[in-house]
Amino acid sequence: MTFDTVIANGTVVTASDTFRSDVGIREGRIVALAEGLSASAGPDTEIIDATGLYVMPGGIDSHVHLDQPSGEGIVMADDFDSGTRSAAIGGNSAVLAFCMQEKGQPLREALKDYHGKAEGKCHVDVSFHMVITDPTPEVLGQELPALVEDGYTSLKVFMTYEGLRLRDDEILATLDSARRTGALVMVHCENEDAIRYLIGRHEEEGLTAPKYHATTRPVAAEREATHRALSLAEIVDVPIVIVHVSNREAMEEIRRARVRGQKIAGETCPQYLVLTADDLDLDGLEGAKFVCSPPPRDKPSQDACWEGLEQGVFDLFSSDHCPFRFDDPEGKLNEKGKRTFRWIPNGIPGVATRLPILFSEGVVKGRIDLNRFVALTSTNHAKLYGMYPQKGTIAVGADADIALWDPRRQQVLTNDMLQHGTDYTPYEGMEITGWPVRLLVRGKTVMSEGALVDEGAGRYVPRARSPLTGSRV
Repeated sequence: MTFDTVIANGTVVTASDTFRSDVGIREGRIVALAEGLSASAGPDTEIIDATGLYVMPGGIDSHVHLDQPSGEGIVMADDFDSGTRSAAIGGNSAVLAFCMQEKGQPLREALKDYHGKAEGKCHVDVSFHMVITDPTPEVLGQELPALVEDGYTSLKVFMTYEGLRLRDDEILATLDSARRTGALVMVHCENEDAIRYLIGRHEEEGLTAPKYHATTRPVAAEREATHRALSLAEIVDVPIVIVHVSNREAMEEIRRARVRGQKIAGETCPQYLVLTADDLDLDGLEGAKFVCSPPPRDKPSQDACWEGLEQGVFDLFSSDHCPFRFDDPEGKLNEKGKRTFRWIPNGIPGVATRLPILFSEGVVKGRIDLNRFVALTSTNHAKLYGMYPQKGTIAVGADADIALWDPRRQQVLTNDMLQHGTDYTPYEGMEITGWPVRLLVRGKTVMSEGALVDEGAGRYVPRARSPLTGSRV
């Protein structure tokens, strides 16, 4: 058998197995798994020596915001060039970004815009979730069914943010359309009316510093909305994904829904494992760097999120990468944001740090094993969002999307090493053990030792329906 590339002498890790094997690659796909492949390789075969390294599926980050409209005068820090560059630096071979529908905009038009933003700029593979902000009968009855057939098989709805959020009846209509078409719905769960009330009360009392972003978005606002989203999904009888869960109370709503027999997927993020609301309470406006929604909580909430990862309440570990520059009039420190937390753009960067943080804090510290790490960061994303087995595993026939990890590499996180478009990382100075040292996307080396070596290697990936929705179609 001839190979374009052989990864030799490494330890292959999948969501289910860990074993010694070489990996044979031809025409962008894995074609052989066996020991000794390099010995029979031809003279034109590239041999990558993975001695002492883990050979894992490239990460799949299924919750990433890139080049997204963010309000008047505010500019997102990452486009598809810088965002996917940073993803590659962090060991990710694919990202699923959001395509935001503007009010009154046809979904096809929104997708055309986002394909234009991404074309020729992506360094890892990309797919889109549709964000539904205007669920008209035409959108839900005509556009969505056709787009699902074309491989746009997931969508997101918001229960917060004025201009984005949907009313309960609109959510029900969207969920019902998803049930009929086989689309998978992600839900951002926070009670917007409660949040708006608390913001008004805080501002009346002169409580406008960044730390008050957290107290206007309390756990109860997330818990209530999570319960409501699950109840609406139960009424329509459709699976949903509850994204970026930050605390035990919301997590327990997912657990109880599963006991009732609902098909639910849960997701949490690095900020809920290693940051707390205290990070927003810094001198001056430094706390603005940590403003995201839901906000980081407290140490017991961190422990709960780790429990959810360990016990399987959470299927996904995503970054919710939503980057804005800090010291910038179009970013966190815009003129209105300097006066009150209400106008600080919500979101933090994290696409490059997601995998190293979970490896260091999870695998190295014994909270999860290697196979669970692969499931949470790659395989489960591929399965849930209709990319498996093309993506998310190391198996014969799969795309050769492979990250080589040095489990002993020690790094101190600094912003300049992440190569994203923003001017800070909320994880500055964090000590990390374990680091991705090489990344292949469909057999091509895209990143090596922290440097991008193949520009524009990414492609758009259409997706099948989620297996979570398959029995409902």
